[in-house]
Amino acid sequence: MATEIEIQDDVAIVTLKGKLMGGPETDECHDIIKKAISNGIRKAAVDLTNAEWINSRGMGMLMACYVSLRNQGGELCLAGETDKTKSLLKITKLDTIFNSYETIEEAVKSLR
Repeated sequence: MATEIEIQDDVAIVTLKGKLMGGPETDECHDIIKKAISNGIRKAAVDLTNAEWINSRGMGMLMACYVSLRNQGGELCLAGETDKTKSLLKITKLDTIFNSYETIEEAVKSLR
């Protein structure tokens, strides 16, 4: 998995690529969110367009990012989920927690 971050105004855009299957790469994403929070960022959009698969550890990481932001009065939303990811979010009922958008542009717009 590869993680990239871009800050646009007061929104962190986190792009995930590959498989979110746990391990140091998954922890890296949460660390990136925590660093953004320490720099005053309270809104994040996670782009899952190129996330091939997410297992339970990857879902846990997304929840950890969500909780870290919420604890600081912030928000996190998802964008570009694949059919596989949408299915997993539905099965775990996390689709009721996360606001999801078709594109990262829509997600960022919703946070402004």
